[in-house]
Amino acid sequence: MFGLHSIRWRIAVPYVILAVLAMAGLAVYLSDLVRNAHLADLEAQLTAEAQLLGETLAAPLAQGKPGEIFDAQARHYADLLGVRVTIIATDGTVLGESHEDRLRMDNHLYRPEVQEALANGQGSSIRFSQTVRYEMMYVAVPVTAEGRETGIVRVALPLRQIEANLSRLRRAVLSATVVTSLIAVLLALLIAERTSRPLRQLTHMAERMAEGDLSARLLSRTRDEVGLLSDAFNRMAGQLQEKMTTLDRERSRLAAVLTHMADGVVITDAEGQVVLINPAAARLLGTTEKSALEASFARVVRDHQLIELWKRCRETGAEEMEAVEVDHHGPFLQAIVTPLLEGERQGFMVILQDLTQIRRLETVRRDFISNLSHELRTPLASLKALVETLRDGALQDPPAAKRFLDRIEAEVDALTQMVQELLELSRIESGQAPFHPAPVAVGDLVLPVIERLRPQADRTSLRLTVEVPPDLPPVLADPERVQQVVTNLVHNAIKFTPSGGEVTITAARSGQEMVISVNDTGVGISAEDLPRIFERFYKADRARSGGGTGLGLAIAKHIVKAHGGRIWAESIEGQGSTFFFTLLPAEQEDEEGR
Repeated sequence: MFGLHSIRWRIAVPYVILAVLAMAGLAVYLSDLVRNAHLADLEAQLTAEAQLLGETLAAPLAQGKPGEIFDAQARHYADLLGVRVTIIATDGTVLGESHEDRLRMDNHLYRPEVQEALANGQGSSIRFSQTVRYEMMYVAVPVTAEGRETGIVRVALPLRQIEANLSRLRRAVLSATVVTSLIAVLLALLIAERTSRPLRQLTHMAERMAEGDLSARLLSRTRDEVGLLSDAFNRMAGQLQEKMTTLDRERSRLAAVLTHMADGVVITDAEGQVVLINPAAARLLGTTEKSALEASFARVVRDHQLIELWKRCRETGAEEMEAVEVDHHGPFLQAIVTPLLEGERQGFMVILQDLTQIRRLETVRRDFISNLSHELRTPLASLKALVETLRDGALQDPPAAKRFLDRIEAEVDALTQMVQELLELSRIESGQAPFHPAPVAVGDLVLPVIERLRPQADRTSLRLTVEVPPDLPPVLADPERVQQVVTNLVHNAIKFTPSGGEVTITAARSGQEMVISVNDTGVGISAEDLPRIFERFYKADRARSGGGTGLGLAIAKHIVKAHGGRIWAESIEGQGSTFFFTLLPAEQEDEEGR
């Protein structure tokens, strides 16, 4: 797995090299030691044999007998001792030779062993013999008789036997070296394996942890340094797993908070790259989390006010806050940019608070006060004028006084109706208005209202059409309240449809709902006014001249919501309007109740 660079081989190879070198050195040392010992023994043996021959040949040499006698004696003693015997005169002449023809041999006076024997009483040498053509050991001793040297006896033995013995010894030592080296290699590998196995296990455990498996643990079998390291590693893994679990839990909580919080959060780095964006921010900025990440802040927000606010925070290093309306028709935001510092890395957190609904409620409140003031100003001003007229002398004119009093009564009735409708709307919104839902046919909710308002439609030459199939299932509704809704919608349709137009009331089932609609061919509602027509006292400009309190659609909206339905309108200015509201079929309510 790790090749020659693994710690196993780094332990084993030096150990093996050391063992092999030690065994090789020991083999060389033993070989030299044994060879020297053999040579010393051989030299001692040959010396003893030469001295023995010297004592035996002392008399013949002193008598000066012929060489044939010495040749015979040399061969005799050579056969007896198993050595080469050479008898030499003091002048170097070979007198007798056991293995060669002495007459053809050179003078031996200057042979090293002869010179040493003459000088020291004994001489030896190991050299290559030119006569017999192989290496031999020579030992020479002087022969003395009657106090004088009469010759020299030299014995020699070939070293081939010694070399053969040494070769056998070397082979034995080499075999022992090889066997010992193999055992050393096996021991080195075993020791290296036992040493490196825990390290490999630690490495494998670290790799598993790097891949995210923090449950990995190592079983410690020893109490040495590796065992202590394994225990420390296991403790570290346990602590790391605990910390990662805590971090994951905190990150999950933070992610849940960021995901479900209503405020948008965008975090950028120092260069303005988006590194985090929550769903609320993506929704407010009209983008997606995937496309926003790693993109520039300017590209994500696409609004110069937000970009300038971020730049100002980066320049000042302080928190910056500003109200921003995105694209003039987009959401109205409160933007807060805060610098972040994580170690040496700087970033910025942008919090986007959606104030669109609050702003809309402020607008509704402001318009409500304005509309209420407008609705009250006209009748109150009229009443004041009528009272002043009566006070200025109209009381003295009975017909005029009666006419002014009738107008006062009408204005008071209008104010009374407005107050009653406000109280009714407040009771419905607070849930205090009584509702008595019961299964009722759709026709019973629509047809009585149509019959009551048909004369008004006839006076303005309008065609009033009803399309309510008789086989529609009954709905669960409070008849009086729902008829109030239908009356309001049909009355508005008649009021804002020019003479000769048409008003159509239809009812049809759509999925799990019953949809009732009122369509007219009147003046329509502008796109700007359409989202606000169900607000209290809100009137489109075209409607202000038509009378009414401006509370009818608000009351209708809350009645429909109290029945669990929906109400909405569709209109194109100049081409008419269609109002829809839904009710739940009685059979569906029964199933849900069961």
